[in-house]
Amino acid sequence: MSRKIFVNLPVKDLDRSVEFFTACGFSFNPQFTDENATCMVVSDDIFVMLLVEPFFMSFSQREIPDTARTSEVLVCLSADSRGDVDTLVDSALAAGAAAHGDPMEQGPMYGRSFTDPDGHIWEVMWMDPAVVQG
Repeated sequence: MSRKIFVNLPVKDLDRSVEFFTACGFSFNPQFTDENATCMVVSDDIFVMLLVEPFFMSFSQREIPDTARTSEVLVCLSADSRGDVDTLVDSALAAGAAAHGDPMEQGPMYGRSFTDPDGHIWEVMWMDPAVVQG
């Protein structure tokens, strides 16, 4: 069995987060969704659990970072092409995200970043497969 990853992120307004990430092209698993949380499907093995802040706090005794002042995590997603990077980030910006920094272009890599409505930073990166394969 392949290893799966479940990233857990606190959100202030679950409905707003679902609306935002739906506009970005993501789907949700209703089996793991209720008024406290939803399971956003990134791929067959990658999921993001969006948890309302009080529910998130039931899993951790630590304070939720103020994303306007601090970064608790950088979530980086791969893309199949430069165009896919632009499509995802442009969809996020149209849905209310804020651009985070300038586009990054370093040799065979291209990426852009945005912050979601809760201030979490998402990077979307593409790397030229010819370079990756060597």
